[in-house]
Amino acid sequence: MMRIAGRRLSSLSRWSPSSSAPATSTQLSRIQPSNGDDGSSRFISAPHLLNSGFRDLIRVLLELVKHSMQSTTTSGFSSESLAPSHDLGSISDLPPTVAALKNPTSKIVYDEYNHERYPPGDPSKRAFAYFVLTGGRFIYASLIRLLVLKFVLSMSASKDVLALASIEVDLSSIEPGSTVTVKWRGKPVFIRRRTEDDIKTANSVDLGSLRDPQEDAVRVKNPEWLIVIGVCTHLGCIPLPNAGDFGGWFCPCHGSHYDISGRIRKGPAPYNLEVPTYTFLEENKLMIG
Repeated sequence: MMRIAGRRLSSLSRWSPSSSAPATSTQLSRIQPSNGDDGSSRFISAPHLLNSGFRDLIRVLLELVKHSMQSTTTSGFSSESLAPSHDLGSISDLPPTVAALKNPTSKIVYDEYNHERYPPGDPSKRAFAYFVLTGGRFIYASLIRLLVLKFVLSMSASKDVLALASIEVDLSSIEPGSTVTVKWRGKPVFIRRRTEDDIKTANSVDLGSLRDPQEDAVRVKNPEWLIVIGVCTHLGCIPLPNAGDFGGWFCPCHGSHYDISGRIRKGPAPYNLEVPTYTFLEENKLMIG
């Protein structure tokens, strides 16, 4: 049918008034008489012949459109009209989609032929349902576990931080009565090798006169070695070693004085110098942290 429509369209496009012989006035007015059903004579004009060709072409095209609509309707999901036939009136020949748009209704009938439905709890589908549910739950549990591990590991210290968590110090090169400063976790740490006089002086202090009372034996593991963090407890300044009124440390920022045991004796600092965690690995080897 498409070929027939194409041939007629091409034949009409090749036709032109100049290609035909010139028509006389008689030919334009009367081509051929024809008898009607009532016996009267009719005359067909040349423009009427031309219009009849276009009408044939339009009729063929309408048949093609109708045939395509019918094929679409039969191959679709719905075999019946979406609206009742008595409600469509003059648009009963339209496709279901167009009919639904032009005549909306709540009475929709679905075709169950292409969509087979199984009743709930069908034994043939029970194993598949269990498999899907179990697999989904396993995937969800794995994702939750991964997220928890990522969150916990994100709060753990990195390797560079763990590397600075502890340091080892060789004590063999430190002379008695001198102080060495090392860096631990970004803070200075004072390591003082005390003499016998320093130890006696630290133990002879009256605890009642101290702002932050602490015995010297509580602040040291070995009386010869005093290890404290070199940060003033007032505003975080770094005190100067072997200075002050008590022979320990002196903070020049606000005038805090610490004794030979790192205890606050004078000035605005409220607490003694902090003692870090440390252990003696050997007689002359110290590990801080």
